[in-house]
Amino acid sequence: MFVILVYDVGVERVAKVHKICKRYLTWVQNSVFEGELTRAQLRSLKAELRSAIDDEHDSVLFYKFRTKAYYRRESMGVKRPSSEDFIF
Repeated sequence: MFVILVYDVGVERVAKVHKICKRYLTWVQNSVFEGELTRAQLRSLKAELRSAIDDEHDSVLFYKFRTKAYYRRESMGVKRPSSEDFIF
């Protein structure tokens, strides 16, 4: 499945959350990641994030798409790498 992950976490946890997300997804904006994941990978990612965030103050959003058929991304300004940039 294609996943877009967005997070808003306390400053003291940003580096850890960023590092976890980077192992699974492609970084596209300050707190935004995207990429293809299996269900098992998504479960692992969620488990790691669950142990890193503070449920009382932090927020992580997952936008899940079964397929990229209905996905289209437009950007303005500085172009960041995306999962589409790595298709050969």
